[in-house]
Amino acid sequence: MESLNPLQLEILKLFRNYESERDLLDLKQVLIDYLSKRVVNEADKAFSEKGYDASTIEQWRKEHNRKKQ
Repeated sequence: MESLNPLQLEILKLFRNYESERDLLDLKQVLIDYLSKRVVNEADKAFSEKGYDASTIEQWRKEHNRKKQ
């Protein structure tokens, strides 16, 4: 079995103090907010590096890229 990485260990430490369902929901929301922010930041970075803008998204919206299976 693989050992836990530092992030997993820290999360376990947080849950050691778990006292209620509300605590669990609050911690989940904090993690969701954090991960969402990271995804948005990475997307913004990629869009900036590639020169994408609102017109690029509009162009993508009009494209039909479905493949036959």
